[in-house]
Amino acid sequence: MSAAEASPTGAGRVVASARQLLSAKAERFTESVIREMTRLALQHDAVNMAQGFPDFPASEEVKQAARQAITDDINQYAITWGAKELRDAIARKFERTQGVRVDPEREITVTCGSTEAMMATMMGIINPGDEVVIFEPHYENYGPDAILSGATPRFVQLQPPDWNFDRDELTRAFGPKTKAIIVNTPNNPTGKVFSREELEFIRDLCVRWNAFAVTDEIYEHIIFDGAQHISMASLDGMRDLAITINGLSKTYSVTGWRVGWAIAPPDASTPIRKVHDFLTVGAAAPLQQAGAVALELPLSYYTKLAEMYRVKRDRMLGILTDAGFKCFKPSGAYYIMTDISIFGFPDDLSFSRYLVEKIGIAVVPASSFYDDPSMGSRQVRFTFCKKESTLAACAEKLSKLRSA
Repeated sequence: MSAAEASPTGAGRVVASARQLLSAKAERFTESVIREMTRLALQHDAVNMAQGFPDFPASEEVKQAARQAITDDINQYAITWGAKELRDAIARKFERTQGVRVDPEREITVTCGSTEAMMATMMGIINPGDEVVIFEPHYENYGPDAILSGATPRFVQLQPPDWNFDRDELTRAFGPKTKAIIVNTPNNPTGKVFSREELEFIRDLCVRWNAFAVTDEIYEHIIFDGAQHISMASLDGMRDLAITINGLSKTYSVTGWRVGWAIAPPDASTPIRKVHDFLTVGAAAPLQQAGAVALELPLSYYTKLAEMYRVKRDRMLGILTDAGFKCFKPSGAYYIMTDISIFGFPDDLSFSRYLVEKIGIAVVPASSFYDDPSMGSRQVRFTFCKKESTLAACAEKLSKLRSA
């Protein structure tokens, strides 16, 4: 090592040189806060009310289908864009639930979870200089997805307590550079279910500016209080502009399987399939086979699923209200956003650290859902996709917060 390299100044030059080798894109976002909170929950032996994965068993019928697929030696590569049985099942279910007929040979791409479906879609449709409109608070992946694909994100606020958007603000966010808008309904983290009227307003902007609507519909069957899930692809005028992202994870309680899909018009499916091929090649073949079975479950399965989560939602709302939180009641998905102003902490990060370290509850600080972190500094998100014993443990630990 030279003297320059050994000196503090030389070491600085080495560090700077190493940074120049790294992607500037990755410098623009952090690691997942949600997954970090799961790690902290394990570290502090805390109840994990942060990450949205069920801690109760998946359907026995679906699990048996996966075991049978492995036994039947469906253990090699499926077709890159998805096993035919699964693509056919996706097409049948989409027509059955949303009234939209799609071609499984040209319009469906099976991916490694809906996360990859979103990333492959963004990379497949975005060019440098394009803009993507994103509602916030938003699922934390959307901003990095836009950045990694080369787009500039344009954020539009969803305002509590009902998480409505200002139509003038949304209109101003669209322009000649707009390539797409990301719509997550039912929404994570707010639980908002976009109404037909709201979706039609978004539709009109997409048609006006010839922009895609990329809709994350992973929570489509987890809806409450008479809310209705409407897919953007079902609206007049959107057949060639809607790209629907979905997957097995939430509806069938198999978040670790990582089987998702993108439904897109043929011209968009072609680049999505190309990107998917070189990102991951394909999703796990036996789990795709099991997914084909899951998608054929009767309507009663989804009715029971929604009712189960309604009970859990109401239970969690009671727990949080008793503990002093101001809750924003969700109409869908399995999260509750809360206002923490009453507890007197300087921000959501310090409150979340206190909860996990001293109270034994892991939550998600809401600043991770905003481009400007200060906008979420008075909010945290809880999940309620947990068995009763977990909810009871949460209630018991939060009782210490009331007396703290």
